Amino acid sequence: MDTILSSRLTEVATFVPKGSKLLDVGSDHAYLPIALIQSGHISSAIAGEVAQGPYDSAVKNVAEYGLSDKIEVRLANGLAAFQQNDGVTTITICGMGGRLIADILEAGKEKLAQVERLILQPNNREDDLRTWLVQNHFTIVTEKIMTENRKFYEILVAEHGEEKLTTTELRFGKHLLAEKSEVFLAKWAREIGKLEVALSQIPESNDGDRSAISQKIKTIQEVLDGSGK
Repeated sequence: MDTILSSRLTEVATFVPKGSKLLDVGSDHAYLPIALIQSGHISSAIAGEVAQGPYDSAVKNVAEYGLSDKIEVRLANGLAAFQQNDGVTTITICGMGGRLIADILEAGKEKLAQVERLILQPNNREDDLRTWLVQNHFTIVTEKIMTENRKFYEILVAEHGEEKLTTTELRFGKHLLAEKSEVFLAKWAREIGKLEVALSQIPESNDGDRSAISQKIKTIQEVLDGSGK
């Protein structure tokens, strides 16, 4: 993949099926579709951007790479960037909160019937996004956790299908739980550290808040130890 991509977007690109018609929501500089077309992995794409500044940046970049005939940059909010006759088969939404991604999908869900794959990279609230996917008849076919610039990122790949997930799987990710990679363990160990700091700052008299945080720590620790369900 072209060097214009960050490690995070390079990882996202590996999940785009060859020959896809791509919609990249919140495309910013349009680097992801540019790289995928340069590599010959896809032949056309739509780069959607809701803000004028990033839209202008994407238009400029696409033109500078000589790809204006293959990437159409559209100023639109979320899934409003495409219509059924565009033939979009894969959608990427990266670098937003999980709740926001779920809201974007919800607002345009009537358009998703023809879309074969969603590749989603939430910055937080992954559980909210997994919940939306399950409730809207998507199955998470694979997940990836990685680090970049000392931050943890999860990538969720979903396709049409029925799936039931436990509360633990919604929070931690079924596939990530099965693998329990070093990065996964490091993410949740860091989370325990944050919670322990928060717990130390709550007065002993505040039993409610202390109990809630203690329970969160216990849940994570059980998952790390292998006893969580």
